[in-house]
Amino acid sequence: MFSFPKPTVYQTPKCFVTYGMMSYPDPNQLPTKAKPWSTLLSQDYIQKIDLILPEELLQLVKGKILDDTARTPSYQRVIMTLGQVLEGDFFTQYIKIGNIMMLSEGKVGIDNVFSIKDGKLMMYLDKETYERAGLVGKPHGAKDARGLRPRWVVEYDLRSPSALHGKKGFDRLVYACKNALNTPTTWLFCNLSKTPSPDPMDQYCPTKYTSNPALVLNMSMKLPPLGIPPATLGDQGRQELEEYTTEIYEWLSLVRLESPRVKLGDDIDPYLSTYTIPGDSSESVEGRLCKISWQGFIPPSWAANTLAELIKTLPPKAWFSFSTTPFTRVAIGNGADFTLMRPPSSPGEYVLWEIRGHE
Repeated sequence: MFSFPKPTVYQTPKCFVTYGMMSYPDPNQLPTKAKPWSTLLSQDYIQKIDLILPEELLQLVKGKILDDTARTPSYQRVIMTLGQVLEGDFFTQYIKIGNIMMLSEGKVGIDNVFSIKDGKLMMYLDKETYERAGLVGKPHGAKDARGLRPRWVVEYDLRSPSALHGKKGFDRLVYACKNALNTPTTWLFCNLSKTPSPDPMDQYCPTKYTSNPALVLNMSMKLPPLGIPPATLGDQGRQELEEYTTEIYEWLSLVRLESPRVKLGDDIDPYLSTYTIPGDSSESVEGRLCKISWQGFIPPSWAANTLAELIKTLPPKAWFSFSTTPFTRVAIGNGADFTLMRPPSSPGEYVLWEIRGHE
């Protein structure tokens, strides 16, 4: 477990590294309790996915994943009040019966933010709004770091049998939506189930988006030795494992950023940057990589299915890196960056990095 510099008054982000073996995945029945699938599915809302792999494997991925337009994730942007979400056919068809994800604009700690996932409504409110709403919640954030502007979080299970109009607790929420939480808000909306007909969303005139993949080709790189050194897997190999995983994660991050520091022919003055490719320079090889990115409002289930399809499509000894960045890292502040790498010539093995920033 490695620490990074403390960026805020909240707890220092941590890097958790896992090395393990995974069985051949079935996209129709992925395991939900075993890593790396449990880690990926535990994310709330994914904002970006990056896939890095050798360029010679692109055609395999293109034929199975990129060219299948039915697999491309889509989402909508709509302006609604919270009260409109909780009324009429929208509430019945999308929340009670269907399965959706919704996230409002704003950032926790500054704005009032609402989210809905798996039928659970989360409201992150400032003190004034919380008191006007008259709802029951709990303080949000680290106890010693709430400062002079305390925040509150209120949670409702909208699929509960008691979440019906006419029930006391739910009517209190509806009353709060009419009197305190009545500001129109921009939401991101993703439907994970069949769209009802007629569609209750149409009356709010949503804007539809598709997260088409973006390709970056011809990334000529000097590749470090990506295989896991045998010494790191022994009982006394903790120090070697820390060094290996730290250096490889840094290199993968620079590749994701398309940094000139990892490209062939980089001749920056060492006074400005002392970065070097991990490992022994004699073991480094030249290669061409490509990066495929999806950006939008992406459900974790889509990311997990894509990762499973990727493992089925690529040769078992081929290496790749699959990374996700959640919306909650920015909006709610407790998301975990996910990066998985399958080392070369290591069928079934993986290294998983989780960057967590809990409040």
